[in-house]
Amino acid sequence: MPLSRRAACLSAALLLVAQPALAAPKDAFVPSPEAIRAHMAFLADDLMEGREAGTRGYDLAANYVAAQFALLGLKPAGDAGSYLQTVPLVAYRPASDGVIKVVEGRGRTVRLVYGEDFLPSPQADKAELALNAPLVFVGYGISAPERGRDDFAGLDVAGKIVVVLSGAPKGFQTEERAHYGSAGVKRAEAARRGAIGVLTLGTPASEKRRPFARGVASNREWRMTWSTPEGAPFVRGGAAPGLASISVKGGQKLFGSAATRLEAAYEAAETPDGKVVGFALPTSASLALKSQIEQRRSSNVAGLIEGSDPTLKAQTIVLSAHLDHEGIRENPKPGEDAVYNGALDNASGVATLLEVGRGFIQAKDRPKRSILLLAVTAEEKGLIGSEYFAHNPTVPRADLAADVNLDMPVLLYPFTDVVAFGADRSSIGPIVARAAGRVDIALSPDPMPEEGLFTRSDHYRFVEQGVPSVFLMTGFKNGGEKAFKDFLTTHYHKPNDDLKQPIDYQAAARFARVNYEIAHDLADAAERPTWNAGDFFGSTFAPKGHPSSAAR
Repeated sequence: MPLSRRAACLSAALLLVAQPALAAPKDAFVPSPEAIRAHMAFLADDLMEGREAGTRGYDLAANYVAAQFALLGLKPAGDAGSYLQTVPLVAYRPASDGVIKVVEGRGRTVRLVYGEDFLPSPQADKAELALNAPLVFVGYGISAPERGRDDFAGLDVAGKIVVVLSGAPKGFQTEERAHYGSAGVKRAEAARRGAIGVLTLGTPASEKRRPFARGVASNREWRMTWSTPEGAPFVRGGAAPGLASISVKGGQKLFGSAATRLEAAYEAAETPDGKVVGFALPTSASLALKSQIEQRRSSNVAGLIEGSDPTLKAQTIVLSAHLDHEGIRENPKPGEDAVYNGALDNASGVATLLEVGRGFIQAKDRPKRSILLLAVTAEEKGLIGSEYFAHNPTVPRADLAADVNLDMPVLLYPFTDVVAFGADRSSIGPIVARAAGRVDIALSPDPMPEEGLFTRSDHYRFVEQGVPSVFLMTGFKNGGEKAFKDFLTTHYHKPNDDLKQPIDYQAAARFARVNYEIAHDLADAAERPTWNAGDFFGSTFAPKGHPSSAAR
C-alpha cells in the first residue's frame, strides 16, 4: 500500500479510537470491539516495522501508546514527567564460532566442532573471553532446600567450570520445574559456589524434542539485557557466565574417559526425581569466545490512574502488556513478507490494556487503589523491559500490590473459558473466580503444563520481586484447543501473525471485560493481595516481612 494511503487508513483508525464506545448499561463497562480493532490496526501495521525493541518502529508504537494515555487523561508515570521510561539496553551476539578444547591427562586434546558439539554463548560484558579451568559435572545444578536437594553437595567447584544438564527433573511441579530449569537460576547458584563458568549439556530426551542442529540458525541472533546506572549489563549469575550449549555428541568428548558415567547420568536424569550424582571430570576446558556488543535504547510506557481512597491509593495495581515484537526478517526471499507484525502477539494485549484503561477512566467511581498501565519493551528478548521496571519502578517498589498481565490472547474464536496462571498461588485466586463468573467465563486448569507458561511472560518479573500476579490465557473449550494449536503452528512468531487472520473482536472485547473486572476488584479489595501460605514462589521471592507475605 502506498505510504500516503496507509497513513490515511491509520489516521482513520485513530479517529475511530476517539469515538464513543457502544452504549453501555448504567454503571457497567462494555468494552468496544471497534476501539480494540483500531488500536490493533495501528500497532500491527507494516509502518511499525515489527516493533522490535530499540528500533524506530518500536518508538513509533511507544509514542502511539503514550498519546493514547494522554487522551485518556492518565498521569505520566515515566521519566521526568513523561509517559516514557527509558530502558538502556545492551545487545550482544556471538562474533565468531568460538573455540573449545578439552584436555585430559598429560595433553590429550580434543577440539569441539561448532554446530555439532557446541554452540557458543555470547557475553554481554566482554567482547573477548578466554578461560582455562577444570570441569565439574553437577547434574542438573539445582539447589532446592525445600526439597532437601543440593546437586552441588560434596563437590568443589570454586575456580572451575561446571557442566549442568539442561532443564530440571520431570517430577517437579511444572512451574517450579521451569524456575529451577532457568539458565539464570543455575548460573546464580554456580556463582554462589565460586564457579567461573557454566556449560549447559543437552540430554538425549531434550535433543529428541528439539534437535541440537536447529539452534545453529538462531545462534547469531541478537540477545539483550538492560544496563545499570553505572553502565554495567545486568547478568544474573554473571560471575559464572554461560559459556556454551553442548550437544549429546559433544558431551562424550567433554567427559573424556568418564563418558561411560555420562550414560548412567542420562538414565538417572529421566527418572521422576532426576537425582544425578555429580563428580569432578578428568578433563579441563580451554575456551576462547568473541562477542559483538552494542548499546541501544528503548522505553517502557507508563500511565497512572490515581486511586480515590486516601490510604489505599498509595498501593498500585499494575496492568502490563508487552509492546515489542520480532521486527523485520533478515534476507527475505523475493516477494516474501518480511515484517513480523505481531497482531495477536502482542498488539492484542496492548489494545486490551488501552481499552481496560478507558473503562477505569469512564467509570462512575475511581478505583480505590491506583492503577498503572504499563506497556513494556523487549519481552521477546527475555522479559527485559518488565525486568528493568521491576528493578527500577517509577512508583514505590513496596507499594506494587499486584500485576495483571496481558499477553497474546488468541482471539480467533468465541472463547468461553480462560486459564488464570498464578491465580491459585495467592489471594488473587478467589477474586479472579468471582470476576470471571460475572462475565460468564469458566476457569480451566493449565492444558499445557509442560510449557511452564507461568514463568514465561512479563508478570513473572513482578513475581520475582514478591508481587502476586496473574496472567490469563484464552482456554481450550468451544474450539479453543484447535485455534490455539493452529496459531502456534502456523502464525506464532511468523510474519503472518497479522490482521488478515480471522480475529474475533467481540471475543477481544470480552477478554478486555474479564481483565477489567479482575483489576477493578483488586483495586477495590479491602485487603492487599497476599501469597498463599507455603506457596513456593511466595516463599522464594516474598520472605517474611514482605508486604505480600501476610498470609504466612
